[in-house]
Amino acid sequence: MKILFRLIFFFFIFTNISNADLIKPNAKFKPFDVLMIQLNSLKNNNNPYKDAGIEQTWEFAHPVNKSSTGPLERFKQMIYSDSYKILISHENNKTITLKKTPDKFVYKVYVLSKNKKKYYYIWQIEKVTAEGKLKNCWMTTGVSDPIFLGETI
Repeated sequence: MKILFRLIFFFFIFTNISNADLIKPNAKFKPFDVLMIQLNSLKNNNNPYKDAGIEQTWEFAHPVNKSSTGPLERFKQMIYSDSYKILISHENNKTITLKKTPDKFVYKVYVLSKNKKKYYYIWQIEKVTAEGKLKNCWMTTGVSDPIFLGETI
């Protein structure tokens, strides 16, 4: 029931988002919420405007991650690279929790790409511990290169 509620919640969030209304990190979001915000944003990347999903994903990139992947324009180039463009407009995803600690969650994320190929990523989300407005927010610290699992019929 919790999963159904979250899916409905995310549907309404993503159907009403605008450039000024990107979802901002907040300590109320759980690690799985952050993951789903990012995956659903990339799945619907060009809604309501071009690269809105990438911009939303960037909002939840951990400050340490941003220091190596940013600024935003460089992050966009990275997402359009062969390793991550699979996530843009993907058809479906499934997530398994591999590890959880009080400050870190690691997920295995299976993705069915828009061209019907299966992959998985290892996605790591950590709690921000530094002082400031992001303290205690869960944010992505890393996403592996994809592992190809095969094609579907």
